[in-house]
Amino acid sequence: MESKSWEAIVFFLNVVRSIDCECHCPRYIQMSYSFFTYAGEDDLRTFIAIDIDEKEIVRKLIELERLIQNTGAQMKLVEPENLHITLKFLGEIDSKDLQIIKQVVELHAKEFEPFEITIKGLGAFPSPGSPRVIWVGIDKNRDKVTDLASRISTDLERMGFRREERAFHPHITIARVKRYNAALKRILRENSDIEIGDFYVSKIRVKKSTLTPQGPIYTTILEVTL
Repeated sequence: MESKSWEAIVFFLNVVRSIDCECHCPRYIQMSYSFFTYAGEDDLRTFIAIDIDEKEIVRKLIELERLIQNTGAQMKLVEPENLHITLKFLGEIDSKDLQIIKQVVELHAKEFEPFEITIKGLGAFPSPGSPRVIWVGIDKNRDKVTDLASRISTDLERMGFRREERAFHPHITIARVKRYNAALKRILRENSDIEIGDFYVSKIRVKKSTLTPQGPIYTTILEVTL
């Protein structure tokens, strides 16, 4: 990125932070869109994520998916190529907003060195006793993932992007449950401390989600290296 672009984005972020606009300053938000974006016509359903693409980790997650599927509960498993940690869900955006998203992600990615996380623990939202979304958690360096997500999210929200009402909980979704049973709840209890392994975080990706009857298709549209 050209130095002038970096100077512009840093200046703008400092202005927004100094007035603590909290998304209630449409004048500044409008300036962000007109000053930093490029032309685009299509709406994109997007999110910012850390893809889980290390072969051994993916293999173990697939084994875990089979374990919960064998309980007989009705569920939709997440495809191996779609396993990820969501840092920020953006929802529907205009393609012209990709440049400002890229600049914010790059700005904060350079504040971190690549780091290792431990993928550990089976859980569910809203609770293991009433599981609708089944996930695997993050143990080692969970705080770094949270910090990275917070920095990106805070600046994007100040510029008018979607605000997340729920507290951030870093996790990898592995299944969405339509109807649970006692066997599934037992597996969740028995594997609450299961350790999958270590994963090296070195890239952040902006993903496009295309919804289909067979399930979502995720496509990388931007990639930033730590």
